[in-house]
Amino acid sequence: MFMTSIQAIRLSTARAYAVRSCWLEPGMSPYFGSIDYMRAKDFKAFQRAMLNWGAPTENQVYADVKGNIGWIPGGLAPKRPNWDGLLPVPGDGRYEWAGFWRGDQMPWSYNPKEGWVATANAYNIPTGYPATLRKLGFEWTNPSRYTRVKEVLGGLDKISIEDSERLQNDILSIPARRLMVLVMNLKPTDEKAQKAIDLLRGWDARQQAESAQAALFELWQTRHLRKAFREAVLSPSEAAALPTTDMNLMLEWLEQPTIRFGVNPAANRDALLLTTLAAACVEMEKLQGTDPKVWQWGKLHHNFNEHAFAAVVDDSTRGKINVGPIPKHGSEYTPNQSLYRASDFRQQNGPSFRVVVDVGNWDNSRAVNHPGQSGDPDSPHYRDLAQMWRDGKYFPLLYSRKAIEEAAEKIIRIEPAQKK
Repeated sequence: MFMTSIQAIRLSTARAYAVRSCWLEPGMSPYFGSIDYMRAKDFKAFQRAMLNWGAPTENQVYADVKGNIGWIPGGLAPKRPNWDGLLPVPGDGRYEWAGFWRGDQMPWSYNPKEGWVATANAYNIPTGYPATLRKLGFEWTNPSRYTRVKEVLGGLDKISIEDSERLQNDILSIPARRLMVLVMNLKPTDEKAQKAIDLLRGWDARQQAESAQAALFELWQTRHLRKAFREAVLSPSEAAALPTTDMNLMLEWLEQPTIRFGVNPAANRDALLLTTLAAACVEMEKLQGTDPKVWQWGKLHHNFNEHAFAAVVDDSTRGKINVGPIPKHGSEYTPNQSLYRASDFRQQNGPSFRVVVDVGNWDNSRAVNHPGQSGDPDSPHYRDLAQMWRDGKYFPLLYSRKAIEEAAEKIIRIEPAQKK
């Protein structure tokens, strides 16, 4: 949901921009709304608590011991009577907000017929909601992660704790699977393009750190295909103005090539794929050698937890407080998201914390946190969860006092000082 507006006022030859954000509204108190919903006894109480959720905008999910599930989006959403908030507008009073949509005017879902609720930052407004009237947002993330979650959950009659763990660590890429359909129909004449296609043949589109196919594919689509696609379908000025390419749009245009590719769209599309595949193969050979058997995605893609003080301490201390680099599974479009920067493939976004809750049987819940449970570099628990996190493993997330006390390694008591 959009929470910001930009208005422009012309001052002689320059422009001044005024930005208004819901984050700065009086009484916002980000995350404080959770105090109310933690006391909720049922879904209606959860809805009431969410009426006053201010920020950040979030998907909030609900489950109870009776088996009920639900979803509510939280966040202030301004009413914009005569514009959509996508572009700056004149600051002459015509485009002011007209208050906010009430919490009970937001979409929600309770016990959907699918039997599950999933969110992955993709468009998930329920059918029938007046989305064109209540303009909550227009820019949504790529639907691939949600598509994969839906695919997995839709194929299970009953979902176990272990199923949930596997899904959180799922590394199948829907874009990779779609692009492989196109690649396998290509007829290469270039040696490097043939080498790339031979390697990718039979690949299951899973982005394992040890995978040579994942390494080639991600290098190809990130550094070669996207740029070449922009240059093929846009004018030079348009292509230069865009720093990246929308993956979903690119997939649609590649799957259904139009006149934008030229007078022979399908042939020109195929030539684009072959040329960029060959270039990616050449770059992989420069990076990891000529034998694809030694190529690995994790040699490129990695997680590195750099401490905030790393730049101002000596080498010994830096090695003590930094964690990594760790070869990493996944990509931007896998349920186990691992968004990276193209310059060095270092992970920039993804889940540092995972939790699976067994509602009602609370002591059977699982969690993992990266890189550890302690912020003290001298503690054995400063980085001890990093490899578990990378490998998709969990520790018991205990809830009852008895279970916690029985598993406790150390108890730290904080008591007030005694008066003298």
